[in-house]
Amino acid sequence: MHVRVNAAMSVDGKLSSRERTQVEISGADDFDRVDALRADSDAVVVGVGTVLADDPSLTVDSERRQSERTAAGDPPNPARVAVDSQIRTPPDATILDDRAETYLLVSDRAPDARISRMEDLGATVIRAGTDRVDLEAGLSELDAHGIDQLLVEGGGELIFSLFAAELVDELSVFVGSMLVGGQGAPTLADGEGFADDFPRLSLDTVERLDDGVLVSYDVP
Repeated sequence: MHVRVNAAMSVDGKLSSRERTQVEISGADDFDRVDALRADSDAVVVGVGTVLADDPSLTVDSERRQSERTAAGDPPNPARVAVDSQIRTPPDATILDDRAETYLLVSDRAPDARISRMEDLGATVIRAGTDRVDLEAGLSELDAHGIDQLLVEGGGELIFSLFAAELVDELSVFVGSMLVGGQGAPTLADGEGFADDFPRLSLDTVERLDDGVLVSYDVP
C-alpha cells in the first residue's frame, strides 16, 4: 500500500484554530489539486476528530474525474475511512451516505451496539488494536480489501501516529499565507511528538499555488 499524507496549514504549522473549527487556509487551485488526489486514490482516510469537527464528504467534486474513474472500472468516488477507536462517528455523518463505500477502523473497546449500528448504516467495520487502533494492522486489512493507494487528509494526531508507525510514503503540504497561533490549535503532527529519532523527509518539489506554497516530500 502507498500512503500519501496531504494537508493545508498556516505558516506557523496550524491546521485549524484553537477552537478546532475548520479554517479556509488554501484557495480554489489547491482545492482542485486535492480533488485530483482523491480521484487518483482508492480510499481517503481521516481521524474521528476530523469527522466530528468538519463532517467531510471525502468525495470527488469534479464530474469529469468521476466519469474518468467510472470509465476505468472504478466507483465514481474513492472509499472513505475513519480511524475511530470507540466509534464516535455520528450516525448522520456525511461519510456514511451512499456516495461511496465507508470503512471504520476501530479497537476492541468499540461497543458491539455501535458496531452493529454502523454496519446497519452500510459501513464496513474493521477491528484492529486493543485500546487504540493499530494502524499497521488496520492498513493491512484495508490492503486486503483491495485498497492500494491511500490518501490521508488529517487530522494532526492521525498524521503523527502514521509517521510514528513508519507508514507514510509521501507528504504534501500547502502552506497558506496566514497566521493562526494558539498553543491549543492543532498542528500538522499532534499527539505525543517525537523526542528523538525524528522522521527525516526528502524534499521533492516546491511550487507557488494560490497565495501560498505547495511543498512535497518523499519519506525514505
